[in-house]
Amino acid sequence: MSTITVKDGTTIYFKDWGKGPAVTFSHGWPLNSDAWDGQMLFLVQHGYRCVAVDRRGHGRSSQSSTGNDMDGYADDLAAVIEALDLKDATLIGHSTGGGEVARYVGRHGSKRVAKAVLLAAVPPIMLKTAANPEGLPAEVFTRMEMPGCIQQGRQSQHTRTQRGISPPRLVSKDGSTRFPRHQQEHFPRPYLMTNTICIRTIRVLR
Repeated sequence: MSTITVKDGTTIYFKDWGKGPAVTFSHGWPLNSDAWDGQMLFLVQHGYRCVAVDRRGHGRSSQSSTGNDMDGYADDLAAVIEALDLKDATLIGHSTGGGEVARYVGRHGSKRVAKAVLLAAVPPIMLKTAANPEGLPAEVFTRMEMPGCIQQGRQSQHTRTQRGISPPRLVSKDGSTRFPRHQQEHFPRPYLMTNTICIRTIRVLR
């Protein structure tokens, strides 16, 4: 099992597959690097080196009482990138992983980075304020709380159920853990691996 120990003593697990231009993958909450297996396998077969990290407190990395914030996540990613001496890497992050990638560039610079890909990434803040003039007005969030919007969301869920469209029965690789149904409903679609997503990723890399 490939791991490194970072400066605060936390053990960080990572996968390192293939040879070629380096691509790193940062997963969303509450998953681990296994979420990227489909994309990684596809890209390895097309000549890329793929590295994915289990974020601290997730998967096979150890749990820590400190460093569980974007600065800590970015520093852990930096430690793996430096340990493997990755250069001209493409950093891909989804959801929380997108925030991790953005913070990595902010804290550690782009000297080892060729490209960054943020997929439905968490923003630092969504609300428009004096310090964040490009955010969304408060009225947008107010409308989300209105009964009509809530009812529309429920109708959309009801329509999906009527059509027999439901999320997959997600289990761990060894079959020991089955995620509760309410969690499956909210699993991000990018984790439903398809070649179409992989092909689009290759287009970005090129």
